[in-house]
Amino acid sequence: MSGSSRPASTSSAFWWDAVDVGALLGLLLGVGLLLMWLALTDTAPRRPRPRNRPPPLVALLRRAGVEGVSGAAVVALCVGSGGVVAAAMFAVSRALPVAAVFATMAAYLPVAVLRGRADRRHKEMGECWPEAVDNLASAVRAGLSLPEGLVQLSERGPEPLRDPFAGFARDYQASARFNESLDRLKERLADPVGDRVVEALRIARDVGGGDLGRMLRALSGFLREDVRTRGELEARQAWTVNGARLAVAAPWAVLVMMSFQRDVISRFSSGVGLVVLVTGAGACAVAYRLMMRLGRLPTERRVLA
Repeated sequence: MSGSSRPASTSSAFWWDAVDVGALLGLLLGVGLLLMWLALTDTAPRRPRPRNRPPPLVALLRRAGVEGVSGAAVVALCVGSGGVVAAAMFAVSRALPVAAVFATMAAYLPVAVLRGRADRRHKEMGECWPEAVDNLASAVRAGLSLPEGLVQLSERGPEPLRDPFAGFARDYQASARFNESLDRLKERLADPVGDRVVEALRIARDVGGGDLGRMLRALSGFLREDVRTRGELEARQAWTVNGARLAVAAPWAVLVMMSFQRDVISRFSSGVGLVVLVTGAGACAVAYRLMMRLGRLPTERRVLA
């Protein structure tokens, strides 16, 4: 009896040990998956958007230098361009999925144009800031006050910066309030480099002293070195951007040519054709975003806005 009960107790203990090990492994696996999920998700508390910060579409219009156009007008333009392209492609191909894909591309086109214009404007203004700061330093060294030096940039400054500084001249002549005029100047510029220059001028105005000319010369040298370094990096990056755009545009150009052959393009209206079309569109979008993200230079954000 004793011999038969001993193996039973041994097997029972072994079974409980196996259960404990399995539960421990499952617990460790669950904790590991939880930690991976927390690492991949943004768990940091997000700061609320300031009340005076405009919506993203309005901010994009400001960065692009487009005045007199509202965000609703841009949305209406996107919807209208998408509808026109959808009707045209459906009339040519008689394939609704193909028309829907090209309508989506056309609807995004106005936003892409605004982003391209904003990038070009940011680059042009970045190249102009060293010259503008040099002109301001020369005006201060000649005996002009800081507001007068900023006003004269509307006439003698670089061409891309004359309109914002002309607005500053009007605001300062109307109110004679330097800080408020600088705030409006920052809104017109909508540029991170401009934010730094404006805040440096504000501090120099508040603190005073004879180091304003030295500060402006040091700021000009720093901006000039930054422009030179960034220009070299952008020249090396150009082949990556052009290659990504060409690789994404090529299959859709072929699809446009195929749309004139209805017996061929009609196959995309089937289930398999729809899967191929959606998969290709998703692959192109993911590949383009990945290529642009890998080859993108770090962009300066407006932390002083």
